[in-house]
Amino acid sequence: MNSFVSAAEILRELIAIPTPSAVSNLPLLEWVRRFLEPRGWRVELLPYEDESGVAKANMIAWQGSSERSERIDLAFVCHTDTVPYAETWKDPLSLQEREGRLHGCGSCDVKGSLACFLAAVSDRDRNAIRTSIALILTADEEIGCKGMERLLAATNLRIGSAIVSEPTSLRAGIAGKGYGLARITVDGREAHSAFPQQGVSAISVAARMIARIEDTFANRVSDAPTDALFDPPRTTLNIGTIEGGSAKNIIPGRCSFLVEWRAIPDENPVDTLRQLRGLLVEAHAAEPRAVFRLENLRAEPGFSPAARGRLQSRLAGLLPGEPVGISFGSEASRVARIADEVIVIGPGDMRSAHSERECVPIAELELWTSVLRRIL
Repeated sequence: MNSFVSAAEILRELIAIPTPSAVSNLPLLEWVRRFLEPRGWRVELLPYEDESGVAKANMIAWQGSSERSERIDLAFVCHTDTVPYAETWKDPLSLQEREGRLHGCGSCDVKGSLACFLAAVSDRDRNAIRTSIALILTADEEIGCKGMERLLAATNLRIGSAIVSEPTSLRAGIAGKGYGLARITVDGREAHSAFPQQGVSAISVAARMIARIEDTFANRVSDAPTDALFDPPRTTLNIGTIEGGSAKNIIPGRCSFLVEWRAIPDENPVDTLRQLRGLLVEAHAAEPRAVFRLENLRAEPGFSPAARGRLQSRLAGLLPGEPVGISFGSEASRVARIADEVIVIGPGDMRSAHSERECVPIAELELWTSVLRRIL
């Protein structure tokens, strides 16, 4: 029997392995493999090279000596990559304890969750763990869930209940908003700024269109569908970036901007795309000299609560707090394609992630480890 290793001890090791999306996650996977195999787990790597030629892999680990089954009763899903850390972040790869919290890059998003799972199985006799349980580790979640898409394409997995690791302060995320992203480009006509009548300002046209988009979505708030699981409880929209123009004394000939939206599960993200296309038609009618283009970059559905949430019922008896919906992106919408039930949960708060403030409460690490030991 192996001895128990705490989540904090494991997290210290995981944090020390840099895994921003631009680098390989293989060193971290190797660390996990060396941790699990002596404890009776089998490990399968699904390697690939990303668009930049960096070697990466997804991993599936399961208990026992038999071959991996395509059907998994309970899957613990965790991505391995982090966002890049700023140069101003002192010692991002060294776990620091302050006021009951552990600080470091990836501490809550999501190496803290992985540390809890590994701690939960660290001293478990192989006969004491349900055999149809798997740990699934993925790459490239932070840049569009690309690792999970590759894993789904390479396997025929079916999952009963899936725990998707994200920092939710240990509140069960039983539903998730969808995600949409589009680029709108306006082509006008360049001219010297001393003779504006000879040109068509793409920036001015785009600015009017942005105002029209925001007004349209603001005006539909009163009668838009809502879902009380989310805060805010409706589909949201954001104009995230805008760029255009070439010089201060040239009427800008081109301007583009990104529109992002997060749709509640009852709304299809494609519906917003259709609305944007309709607004483009209106904008062209108002300024026929301009050319408008809309590029659909992402339109992914969310996920709704499971009709029969066995895992949710189990967690309700072990954790405080009511279930919630999550508004941030995660792998849950992909996992929902192959799972009967998906719950997004983990220690830490997403509002501290992706920054020098990233941390995870030690008390939440300990509680989640305890809950996982009970579930396993």
